[in-house]
Amino acid sequence: MLPTKARWSIGSVDPKAADALSQALNVSPLIARLLAVRGLTDIGHAARFLHGGTDQTHDPFLLDGMADAVKRIRRAMEAGEKIRVYGDYDADGVSSTTLMVHLLRQMNCRFDYYIPHRIHEGYGLNIAALDAAKEQGVKLIVTVDTGISAVEQIAYANSIGLDVVVTDHHEPPDVLPPAYAIINPKKPGCPYPFKQLAGVGVALKLAQAILGRWPEELLEFAAIGTVADLMPLTEENRIIVKQGLERMRQTANFGIRALFRVAGIPLKDVNSTHIGFALAPRINASGRLLSADTSVRLLTATSEQEAEELAVELDQLNKERQRIVDEMAKQAVAMVEEQRSVDGELPKAIVLAQEDWNVGVIGIVASKIVDKYYLPTIILGIDKETGMAKGSARSIAGFDMYRALTHCQDLMEHYGGHQMAAGMTLAREHLPELARRMSALAMEWLAPEDFIPVMHADMLCEFSEVDLESIRQLELLGPFGMGNPSPRFVFKELALKDMRTIGKEQQHLKLSLQCARNETAAAVDAVGFGKGRLAEWISPTASIDVLGELSVNEWNGVQRPQIMIQDLGVHRVQLFDWRGTPRPDRKLSELCGRLKRHPQGPGRPPAVVVFGPEPPPNLKLSGAGFALWCASLHGRFRPCNEAAKDNALSEAHDVMLYSLPDRMEQLDALAAEAASVQRYYAAFGGTEEDKQSGILPGRDMFKSVYGAVMALKPKPASAEWTARRSGVPLPLTRFILDVFTELDLMESLGDGYRIIESTEKKDLTASLLYQSRMKRQDVEQELMYSSAKELLSRLFARHKQTQTMLEGII
Repeated sequence: MLPTKARWSIGSVDPKAADALSQALNVSPLIARLLAVRGLTDIGHAARFLHGGTDQTHDPFLLDGMADAVKRIRRAMEAGEKIRVYGDYDADGVSSTTLMVHLLRQMNCRFDYYIPHRIHEGYGLNIAALDAAKEQGVKLIVTVDTGISAVEQIAYANSIGLDVVVTDHHEPPDVLPPAYAIINPKKPGCPYPFKQLAGVGVALKLAQAILGRWPEELLEFAAIGTVADLMPLTEENRIIVKQGLERMRQTANFGIRALFRVAGIPLKDVNSTHIGFALAPRINASGRLLSADTSVRLLTATSEQEAEELAVELDQLNKERQRIVDEMAKQAVAMVEEQRSVDGELPKAIVLAQEDWNVGVIGIVASKIVDKYYLPTIILGIDKETGMAKGSARSIAGFDMYRALTHCQDLMEHYGGHQMAAGMTLAREHLPELARRMSALAMEWLAPEDFIPVMHADMLCEFSEVDLESIRQLELLGPFGMGNPSPRFVFKELALKDMRTIGKEQQHLKLSLQCARNETAAAVDAVGFGKGRLAEWISPTASIDVLGELSVNEWNGVQRPQIMIQDLGVHRVQLFDWRGTPRPDRKLSELCGRLKRHPQGPGRPPAVVVFGPEPPPNLKLSGAGFALWCASLHGRFRPCNEAAKDNALSEAHDVMLYSLPDRMEQLDALAAEAASVQRYYAAFGGTEEDKQSGILPGRDMFKSVYGAVMALKPKPASAEWTARRSGVPLPLTRFILDVFTELDLMESLGDGYRIIESTEKKDLTASLLYQSRMKRQDVEQELMYSSAKELLSRLFARHKQTQTMLEGII
């Protein structure tokens, strides 16, 4: 077994609805099933989703405040008043500012733009910036992606003779600022039908109203901000991004071209994922580390040379940002693990703070910690001069971060956000109490299963449905992002044809998978980025379940289907075939080391089972890191070291079959005892006795051993002395002595064996040990010379039969 990283939630499909869609829309059954599972069962609605365009956008004047905003901006244009675009430092704010710059530039306005410094000024309008605007002759300020909460600042702007038009998309406060006009689809009473526009989407609607047409030339900027700000790619947002991507693939914008060039992405291949993971991080990097002005200058550059220089600068900033994030994340993980070692367990919510942490990237670090531990997380940077801690929070499903912070509001100077993400400022002396309360709230609000992430898949899929044309048609459902995720499929019980790790540090996993029910079918490649560590936990005989996305892999002009693995699991007991290894003790040492770096953290020590009365001396002496058990002929298991006494065999996940059993019934007993086993490791060797375990001693050997012990009577004879005296090899001598003991012809004492006087004759075949040795060849044939797949079937069948029997009893 190999547990999945997440709980899988798999959608179900109405086959009749899918068939109707496939026929009416002329799409593949796979696409039709995806439409149906996503609720697009109405043929007209599905057709508009697939092929709809600008006709599905809304009249910009439905936005409350739009008429007043357009009127004031036109008046400023006609009078030659200086307009200042006031933006935000994230990718949405940068793209919003850029869009307005291109709009006002083409309308020959007097204008400039301003974005506050993240660290020195913080978010939103501020009094000093307004004073500077007044001194510089600005008459009208148009905010983008900010301003909806700036009640005090806009009142001040009014008092010094500045008009402010607010365009924003954030949640409005109870009291709105006294701006000349406010455009926000979420504003109370606003009749605009689509409420999920990004800040740049609202700016685009303003441009549409001013121009009196759909502003196609501005769509690529709107696409950047919409994707980067994680807006749902549905309805109007989907049209904006879809058309924006089409323009982007043939863009003449120097900045966008240069940015994709440094990211190594051909323009013709650009999709929404490239915006989210290539463009947005580089655009955000300037605002996180220095000033967002660099990004605006790039996207508004008027020469290729200027754009190239700025793109390289942003790329370097992004690499520096990555370095800082990696360093902070390592420090954060070390702090979590130290806390775990002290308390013996992880807290239910993580709160970490340090003086030298860059507050521009704390949100990214918080996300990384959530990815690793799946716990609500707050990361804070402390200003050592003021003692104030500025933090960023990321949550998990079921834990409302904003609500949690509200329970802690007495500790904070300021906080804001929503269910999954938030920010806050508080004094450093309140941090311990914040950590205590957050963990207590998580314990109170969350059930144990809530601490396991959920991964959603659209549906179960068969390899027979995966062909190149169906995969190409998936693009009809794009662009993909929030609200319209890339389709994910679950493939079950796949056979492993090949497995290897790839990448510079072998950090990625590549599998070649086949349908287990049809081994003659073509294999499909599957790639798991960052999953290379799983390779040592997957047996070649494993039956694998995969949750992933479909793509087309092209190599040397040949295109083949490919699965991009998001998660995988093995839900049956696995067998690792170590038969024939010359040094099972070394393999055991490797296993102990591997278990310490298990993907889900160190677990229980492996159970090492020796079939015989005593373990080999080397195992008994080393003993550390594994639980050592000896199995009797009757299938009773005796702990042979402290680890075995502390860790029940019934709870072991990893069981190594160190030596060969004498009877197949011993494996039945093990299957009954090792109820929690996930992985068997079959070595079937490793003791001196095993090397001669197939030899059945003749009667002359029995006589020689008996005579040697008799000669020392009444003193007990050790096995070693008896072997030297009789000339019978020591392993066989031990076997013979044990047979005599079982038949009550001898007794085993602490210092050797002694004859028991008896006139009753005993038949050697009455000994279970002797019977087992007689059948040894059958056991060897079944366990040593079968294929790995056959051996797994036998072990699993015994395990399954035993489990069924136990479940019936329970």
